[in-house]
Amino acid sequence: MTALPTGLTAGTYTADPTHTSATFTVRHAGISKVRGSLAVSTAVLTVGADIETSSVTATLDAASISTGNDDRDNHLKSADFWDVEKNPVWTFVSTSAAASGDDFAVTGDLTINGVTRSVVLTTEFVGIATDPYGNHRAGFEAKTEISRKDFGLTYNAALEAGGVLIGDTVKIAIDISAIKG
Repeated sequence: MTALPTGLTAGTYTADPTHTSATFTVRHAGISKVRGSLAVSTAVLTVGADIETSSVTATLDAASISTGNDDRDNHLKSADFWDVEKNPVWTFVSTSAAASGDDFAVTGDLTINGVTRSVVLTTEFVGIATDPYGNHRAGFEAKTEISRKDFGLTYNAALEAGGVLIGDTVKIAIDISAIKG
């Protein structure tokens, strides 16, 4: 059993959507990166007596995609990519949690575009705070890398000089401020 980090107490924590974000980065044309964000609709962290008995579930709104370019956002929402009419949300449901050095490895099922794969979120406990309204908050940062092809996201275009327009590796980062209920 791995003890909880100092200050984190057992209970249910619900993400504050105004202080929680999910972002992604993918290589574009082999020379630059496209960054985007998705709204975290819900996230519930159930902190047990130790790390191993803790869990998390989260839902992200695929239609909320924002990359700073409306044409690209609309293309990402289309059947070429996320097909948000059929698959309006991404979900994550943890299956285990364990200490990993100073961080935690939260393993779970990530569903994107109707395809579910197991991923590991390298998770850091950032700390606790009591906000001006008396809410007991806990902060976490989680990161993972996925192959977009593993989730059926295979759309691409060949480049004249060789290579492809969209890289396969997608880096996902989530920052969570959760309020203990």
